[in-house]
Amino acid sequence: VSSTDANIRVSAPMMMSEEAIRRFVLSKEAWIRQRVKRVCEQKRPAPYEYVSGEVHYYKGHGYTLKVVYHNGPAKVMTEGDEYIILYVREGATKERRAAILREWSRAELKTLLAELIGKWEQTIGVKANRTTIKLMKTRWGSCNHRTHDINFNLELMKRPVHCIEYVVVHELCHRKEMNHSPAFYKIIEKVLPDYKERKKLLKMKK
Repeated sequence: VSSTDANIRVSAPMMMSEEAIRRFVLSKEAWIRQRVKRVCEQKRPAPYEYVSGEVHYYKGHGYTLKVVYHNGPAKVMTEGDEYIILYVREGATKERRAAILREWSRAELKTLLAELIGKWEQTIGVKANRTTIKLMKTRWGSCNHRTHDINFNLELMKRPVHCIEYVVVHELCHRKEMNHSPAFYKIIEKVLPDYKERKKLLKMKK
């Protein structure tokens, strides 16, 4: 069950028949209905207006947004561990303010990922090909088994750095094992013994 839209997605081995999949899903019907109900009942956060006073998450910490109007180029910076300051021209629309923050977040994540990927490529003994950052609904990252390209979710920038680091390690380890078998997690555990704690924290809502 997707945590974003309560849609049900089923993953199964390619050799498994549709009838076997159907029987399996029916056997889990009560659990599935319970999960769908829980997701649908979750309180949805109010959408951002990108105005002063809102709390925005950055590297796992809640920062209060300050919108400052000025005549210069748009920019974003942090002030200590308390404020994110957004400089925009007066009259900038909500969409414009959102876009500026989004691109700042993308640039910050790109810099952080370059550092972490460089570190863990050497440790794990693999090389990523191309990395991209985009908004994804249900995944923190993905690795293409043919091209070895890795995609990262822009929302990662809201998470603690050690959680982002887990995602980097997870995706790089897919260069050695493309599935999520016990062997795959053994590879992760060997280089990142506390990966379960990081993974659990990653799932906490922000």
